[in-house]
Amino acid sequence: MIIVNFKIYRETFGDGALELAKICQSVAQKRNIKIIPAVSALDVYRIKHELDMEVLVESVDLYEEGAKSGYISPIAAQMAGAMGAIINHSEHKLKPGTIKSILKKWPKDFRSVVCLQTTGQAESWAKNIKADIIAYEPSYLIGSKDKSVSTDEVKSIEKFVRFYPNIPVLVGAGVKSTKDVEIALSLGAKGVLVSSAIVTAADPEKELLELSAAF
Repeated sequence: MIIVNFKIYRETFGDGALELAKICQSVAQKRNIKIIPAVSALDVYRIKHELDMEVLVESVDLYEEGAKSGYISPIAAQMAGAMGAIINHSEHKLKPGTIKSILKKWPKDFRSVVCLQTTGQAESWAKNIKADIIAYEPSYLIGSKDKSVSTDEVKSIEKFVRFYPNIPVLVGAGVKSTKDVEIALSLGAKGVLVSSAIVTAADPEKELLELSAAF
């Protein structure tokens, strides 16, 4: 599995989000693997209904409904067509108590991708977390041009896989090559999270085809 996090790069504004989602869909079909775009809440409905593909929303908030201006309801995201959501990304961190509160009220059949940044989090408050997918992304490697989680955090990846034997573990941060993905898979990860290596690439399809070759 590959999750492509669109973030709020200008390349994904407007029609850009739809075009990049089409690339994800095309490469997934060519490689026969699951590639899921994680997109802005603004683009979920359009991508889902124009392309009829699985799509995640980049984040949701604690509040399901009511007088809470500006928050993203997980129920609304699901109704818009998202099959799940990422929470606690390094760039959108939440307090442990907030994460647990969100997951307690998580909509049925809505997939949760919970990001963790350290093995310490996995060993402490997130030890028994109720998540569908765990994503390990060390903050200091996100966007790195010369390092990746696969080159610098081998032991940590192994620990995460052991910590969560019954939950698929994905890894991300600095992932940019077939080798990075091959290493992650060899250590027991079920896939990777990527962003800038694809989203801001001169040829996103070429880069995504290279990464997916590891599967």
